Amino acid sequence: MKKIPRHLHPSLGIEQPPSDFFMNFEAFLSNTETRVHSHSWGQIQLISGGILEMEAEDTRFLAPPHLAIWVPAEIRHKSYNRKPLEYCSINIATEMARAFPSKTSLIKVTPIVSAIVDDFRQRGISITTTDQDKRLMQVLLDQLATQEAEHHFLPTSNHKYLEPILLAVEDNPTDNTTLAEWAEKVHTTERTLARYCQSELGMSFTEWRLRVRYLLSMELLRSGHSVKEVALTLGYNQASPFISMFKKYSGQTPEQYKNRLLA
Repeated sequence: MKKIPRHLHPSLGIEQPPSDFFMNFEAFLSNTETRVHSHSWGQIQLISGGILEMEAEDTRFLAPPHLAIWVPAEIRHKSYNRKPLEYCSINIATEMARAFPSKTSLIKVTPIVSAIVDDFRQRGISITTTDQDKRLMQVLLDQLATQEAEHHFLPTSNHKYLEPILLAVEDNPTDNTTLAEWAEKVHTTERTLARYCQSELGMSFTEWRLRVRYLLSMELLRSGHSVKEVALTLGYNQASPFISMFKKYSGQTPEQYKNRLLA
């Protein structure tokens, strides 16, 4: 298979932060990779339109648009995105970030967070100077700090039974091979596989595969496919159960997601 060339993104050349809170907005091309780096401040990374992959603390984090990645100060990390996306980082002085987790985590992005970030992006605000914008920034941070953090959206495992199954499903998310059929392929029992899914992934195989399909659905919607087309591609007989699944994870309907991309 031909290896896809990656664009190496230049590091953010800031030694001393210009403010206790500052934001950075960028548009990342397809297949953009950042160098391994760290900051003396905490950082919240949000995206729209694609999926951001990050390696930090020996862990892979996968963030669709409804989740932000929180990276504490001094944590070495690098990121990668397969598809183009709009990127935003919110950079926070360490003493101002005590309400955030001590480890790299995923944090839910609420509609209020999205609205404030979009407002700052449209007005080109990277450092808040007016009292009104400082209040908006505080609301933004309060919203993010009070959300329950999770360590993974799509956990991985190198367990001898699970690894080949997870890689196969990520490569072909619409594959309908049952857990019993997978168990036969890797020479174990369905019960054993189910137990390892819970212990290694923290969720059932059905839930894990559903999350893979959700990530695929975002790519298909972004590519211009209709909601009905995506539902059929994922194996749904009609759009309504797909819409329910999409809303469960993203907090919005597929149509709302598409409209946000167009906006």
